Amino acid sequence: MKRSRKLMIVAGVILAAALYYYVALPAINIHSSQTWFVLLFLLVVIGVLYMGRKKLRPVEMRTNKFLKALGVLILALGVIYLVGTLLSSPIVNAKKYQQLMKVEEGNFAEDVEELSFDKIPILDKDTAEILGDRKMGSMVDMVSQFDADEIYSQINYQDNPYRVTPLKYASLIKWFTNRSEGIPAYIRINMATQATELVKLEEGIKYTTSEHFNRNIYRHLRFAHPTYIYGELSFEIDEEGTPYWIAPVKQYNIGLFGGETVGKVVICNAVTGEMDTYEIEDVPQWVDRAYSADLLVQLFDYYGTLKHGFLNSILSQKDCLKTTDGYNYLALDDDVWMYTGVTSVNQDQSNVGFVLSNQRTMETKYYEVEGATEAAAMSSAEGQVQNLKYTATFPLLLNIADEPTYFIALKDDAGLVKKYAMVNVQKYQIVAIGDSVSQCEDNYLELLLSNGVKEAEKDTREVMEISGAITKVAQAVIDGTSHYYLMLEGSEGIFDVSVVDFIDVVRCEPGQKVKLEYKEGEKINTVMSLEFTGE
Repeated sequence: MKRSRKLMIVAGVILAAALYYYVALPAINIHSSQTWFVLLFLLVVIGVLYMGRKKLRPVEMRTNKFLKALGVLILALGVIYLVGTLLSSPIVNAKKYQQLMKVEEGNFAEDVEELSFDKIPILDKDTAEILGDRKMGSMVDMVSQFDADEIYSQINYQDNPYRVTPLKYASLIKWFTNRSEGIPAYIRINMATQATELVKLEEGIKYTTSEHFNRNIYRHLRFAHPTYIYGELSFEIDEEGTPYWIAPVKQYNIGLFGGETVGKVVICNAVTGEMDTYEIEDVPQWVDRAYSADLLVQLFDYYGTLKHGFLNSILSQKDCLKTTDGYNYLALDDDVWMYTGVTSVNQDQSNVGFVLSNQRTMETKYYEVEGATEAAAMSSAEGQVQNLKYTATFPLLLNIADEPTYFIALKDDAGLVKKYAMVNVQKYQIVAIGDSVSQCEDNYLELLLSNGVKEAEKDTREVMEISGAITKVAQAVIDGTSHYYLMLEGSEGIFDVSVVDFIDVVRCEPGQKVKLEYKEGEKINTVMSLEFTGE
């Protein structure tokens, strides 16, 4: 009977441990705090069960050799954990923490190219969620069974900025009735055009966050790699549109628990569950997010605040820099870069620069540009439309005419983008508003000229001359001004004559002979003088 009871207790402990592992999915890794806590907890449970089985009195507990040995082991593990935590902290390793991220000085005009309008991501995550929910609402065959997940990862897909998210089962019952086929689609939103697509798959997604039991993506990854400490997962698609889960594996570079970066990346096919593990330097180009934005911000804060040691970062704070609150993303060279402003720890009324950090490679560049904080730029933009009560999204940093410029979308109460704003980083009183991105840029460029930030480009084209009979005349109105377009005998060129500058052009007819001075253009030549030479 006693033997049977012992076996039942052992089986119960093993079952409880297995259930905990199945639900909590802890990493079995010396660098995981959870591993240490579980180990200490198990030792305490063993001690309690032993005392209960032996029915020891308090006096006997103090003299029992097994309990003494167990107590020494628990104390030793506790001391090792506490010492390891101390030796892993920036307090004693400030220099190592400061060197975790390598930061280069960048040239903004050279590094950040001017983007065409179809490459500028005008949506934030909140607006993307609204568009995704609306798309789901229009899909009558799916809306009762599935919802859009809240992930909405930002990626570059076929050289365009997108947000993508899988669907999820609407409820436990909907999971039970649909799990055999899997999730049939994912949502893809072009952040420049706002085009929202529900991409249907030939074979459903079987591994996702809304799955249960072994097909849950977290459990699937844990059982494949019990020792990996995973970072934040992201959902991405490759250039063919195949869905994958990107799971960064944490690497600890300082002591037991300190200096977190990314050492490996596990890429899991969301449909088949097949996995490949890559060293961080070998991650495929199409992957856009190995390092989370929060991790990159933390690493730069270490770089900026620990230049002169830990005590300096707390006391005098000489030369200490930190990131501002918030970040956004910029698509450059088929990668996604995290952007955030940088301000002085002692003086946070303005930015001293900004940082761009590659989410795939951790390559980081710092740009020393004094100017407005993102919060100040957002307030300036909202002030221009205060009568409409629009709210500003967190700015995106753009290169407009070689000027660092905050680009801000302005949203109404429903969360939809209604207008756009551009705010000069260095002179944030220069604020342009437009109903479209192109209109906003035109207004912004005019403000740069009128405020002396930029000078009008000089026309260095050579003045050329041509004579001949007119063969064709066409008229058009551009921006409220009438223009005549002439073609001359013996020439394939088209000559643009403004009525405002040359009123006599209205007399031009085919067959008349004219003499023109003009500047050559790509498609149309601009006329500088017009003279009639006879019939």
